[in-house]
Amino acid sequence: MADCIFCGIVEGSVPSDKVYEDDSVLAFRDINPVAPVHVLIIPKKHVPSLLDAEEEPELMGKIIAAASKVAKELGLAEKGFRLVNNCGEHGMQTVYHIHFHLIGGRQLTWPPG
Repeated sequence: MADCIFCGIVEGSVPSDKVYEDDSVLAFRDINPVAPVHVLIIPKKHVPSLLDAEEEPELMGKIIAAASKVAKELGLAEKGFRLVNNCGEHGMQTVYHIHFHLIGGRQLTWPPG
């Protein structure tokens, strides 16, 4: 998708601070972190939102596996972390390329903030 910033990150035309990459998944640091560790985990394939994910079960499994690996590599396994997906306007999704926020490195609160 020509106008998708995450597709630009995948193709390398938009810079990012990558922390993980494999054939299907890319993880990079969020440019507006809400915690000491805030990583976005995306599929390299353009999937607009979680509502489109049921046709991609294998890919979604790869994203979850990558989230686990990144959490461990970034030292979040011992005390925990949050994995968040925002879906649609009311869910505060701002980029329509499915992505998961891996957030941790401090005590998180509820509601998020």
